[in-house]
Amino acid sequence: MSSPKPRGPLAGLKVIELCHVMAGPVTGLMLADMGADVIKVEKIPGGDDTRRFTPPQIGGEAAAFMMMNRNKRGIAVDLKSEGGKKILLRLIERADVLTENYRKGAMERMGLGYETLRKLNPRLVYCSISGFGRTGPYADRAGFDLVGQGMSGLMSVTGEGPGRPPIKVGAPVTDITAGILGAMGVLAALHHCGNTGEGQFVDTSLFEAGIVQTYWQSAIALATGIAPGPMGSAHPLNAPYQAFQTSDRWITVGAANQTNWLRLVELLGMQSLADDPRFKTGDDRIRNYAVLAEALAPAFRTRSSGEWLDALEMAKIPAGPVLDVSEMHKDPQTLAREMVTEAPHSALGPVKTIGAPVKFSASPGGVQKGAPLYGEHTREVLGEYGFSASEIEAFVKSGAVQAA
Repeated sequence: MSSPKPRGPLAGLKVIELCHVMAGPVTGLMLADMGADVIKVEKIPGGDDTRRFTPPQIGGEAAAFMMMNRNKRGIAVDLKSEGGKKILLRLIERADVLTENYRKGAMERMGLGYETLRKLNPRLVYCSISGFGRTGPYADRAGFDLVGQGMSGLMSVTGEGPGRPPIKVGAPVTDITAGILGAMGVLAALHHCGNTGEGQFVDTSLFEAGIVQTYWQSAIALATGIAPGPMGSAHPLNAPYQAFQTSDRWITVGAANQTNWLRLVELLGMQSLADDPRFKTGDDRIRNYAVLAEALAPAFRTRSSGEWLDALEMAKIPAGPVLDVSEMHKDPQTLAREMVTEAPHSALGPVKTIGAPVKFSASPGGVQKGAPLYGEHTREVLGEYGFSASEIEAFVKSGAVQAA
């Protein structure tokens, strides 16, 4: 049975994904959700390492792999074999985009570096995602999200406050952001190619993905020479803008500007704080944010989160509950935006997954199929790219490919 025809603004775009684990696969995920035909090339043996990121599993398939690779077709190829290289070069010859997140020099050693492939396909957009980028003194280093968060400054501003141990952001933000930056770079390069007929090399990294998360803190440090530290849930440029504990759970309150600040003190029955010289202006409140939070905290503990959120909504003060991930999945806004949906998996039936985060009015994309089984589309893809049935069977027999 052939795969469903992609739909979305990138329908018809051919992407070859030579990526594993997270950052590179996020780039492919973003492009696939918008309709690109992303062919994920997995290594032999074993495939993508996330196939072994277990537990949990669903019907023997790793939940982590299925989350990162829905909407893609999968083939298993031994790139070190002569047959495997022949296959990949034919795919690349007809591709619009190639993505890879190998360590520096690995693609060149396989004869698949950008300078080689651009001669084969001058229009190719070649996107490389690495720990630190392909230039500079750290270009040869391996990179992981934890390392990227530490070296980009993120861990220095995440946590409860000064003097406490460094804390990693709970989500792998440098992996995910690097993947999104990769997709953005690919789309920009495709626009350039459309104007000029010229492909190019796109280079981003986990390190840079972490750095761009520090815009506010970097603005402060570059202006003052002083590096900001962790502030818990508070904001370095606005106050009160943080989480408060109610009688039953935590909520967030964004009374960031003067209008919302005055609305908040009126709602809390604490109008005297509006004239307190420590809190009179936004600058004053930032300088004294810890004292301000201490003054407000007892009032929030007097009522439930539901009562406060209703009151804050009536007062037009931005606020919301602090949800755990399962609560977020059930939230009516999550469901209305189709951010939890089902992907039809070829072996498991419908599998729940996160939905596409960008919506299009004229060319909607979205989730059309689940992640591939290992080697599921090997025969289908090779047939599309002109290999005969006998050639495909010869590749299977030699071990150059594996077919489900």
